[in-house]
Amino acid sequence: MSPQAYDPLAGKRGPDGPEFDVFTAGTVFLDIVFTGLQAMPAAGTEVWAEGMGSCPGGIANLAIASSRLGLRTSMAAAFGDDDYADFNWRILSEQESVDLSRSRRFQRWHSPVTVSVAVNRDRSMVTHGHPSPMPMTQMIGRPPRSRAVIAPLSLEEPLGGDGCSWADLARQDGALVFADVGWDPSETWSASLLDQLEVCHAFMPNAVEAMAYTNTDTPREALYAIADRVPLAVVTDGANGAMAIDSATGEEAYAPALRVTALDPTGAGDVFGAGLVLGTLSDWPLADRLAFAGVCSALAVQQFGGSLAAPGWGDIADWWQDVRAAAAGGNSGAYIDSLARRYAFLDQIVPDVPMCAVRRATATMSRHADVDVAAGAAKPGHPTPLGGSPAKDRG
Repeated sequence: MSPQAYDPLAGKRGPDGPEFDVFTAGTVFLDIVFTGLQAMPAAGTEVWAEGMGSCPGGIANLAIASSRLGLRTSMAAAFGDDDYADFNWRILSEQESVDLSRSRRFQRWHSPVTVSVAVNRDRSMVTHGHPSPMPMTQMIGRPPRSRAVIAPLSLEEPLGGDGCSWADLARQDGALVFADVGWDPSETWSASLLDQLEVCHAFMPNAVEAMAYTNTDTPREALYAIADRVPLAVVTDGANGAMAIDSATGEEAYAPALRVTALDPTGAGDVFGAGLVLGTLSDWPLADRLAFAGVCSALAVQQFGGSLAAPGWGDIADWWQDVRAAAAGGNSGAYIDSLARRYAFLDQIVPDVPMCAVRRATATMSRHADVDVAAGAAKPGHPTPLGGSPAKDRG
């Protein structure tokens, strides 16, 4: 049965509304993931991996995560003229329903590639690529009207200033700007980068980045420092959960992380960000937004493969039904009871999700990814209790 799209913003759409819910831009990689190795190969030797998969990576993680949650998503990126680019373009546009009208193909520019090797619940990566042939703002022009854009803080194309970056143009057309930031390889962590938050609605760094850029000693102190700069401040802290302050609504919230076995954190921050954007555009209470983003991220890290692991509404509905069934058993314990209370808001959403709603995909050049089997995930038809369903082919 073909998957059915679920539109969580259906009640907010009108004839004069924006064309897209989310617009983002960045670099797309071809990710090749090997799993199930007992050890890294020694010099001059060869080892066989039990599982492998391939999928679009980089900014594609965020675009796919948003699209699988039912957000109408558009993405801009440079694509080469090689087979890797053909694969990435096809998966994004045809399988994942991501609009690529602001993306461009470039001759004689090959796709960036990352090979990820998972060993003993850790991963190592090798990447090769070249800078984009054209600055993003020049390539995009004026972005399509969108409810929100997700943009990085960067020195190359800063937000604010002359107001001419692609994110600034989107903001002028009514988009909320959700900002993120990457690891600073120089480790200078210049606080001046945060001056760009003046034009942003939200900022959602992880705890290490937040403390480094704000020169604070704890994630909580970093959160308060960020909240002085931006209406919606969010700090994610891995297994410690996430915290946020929304000065526009006067809310402050904390959401603990779910108890899961994390196999691969690739793209987990992107999945969290997509869930937070959805909750914000849906006008959910802050605690519900954090909880929803947290379960999306938790479902993703239990699978290998970045965008392969991003959950759809079908996965979320499966998880919530498992939680409710466990809580109804009467001997579930305090943890399950806590989940049932914290996620009770899903009772208002999940009944509207189609039975065959979008779930995780197997987007691989070899047609059949087996990274979930190599990771020891449940076989199809036997979902892991409270841990989400295994990867399923969306056709």
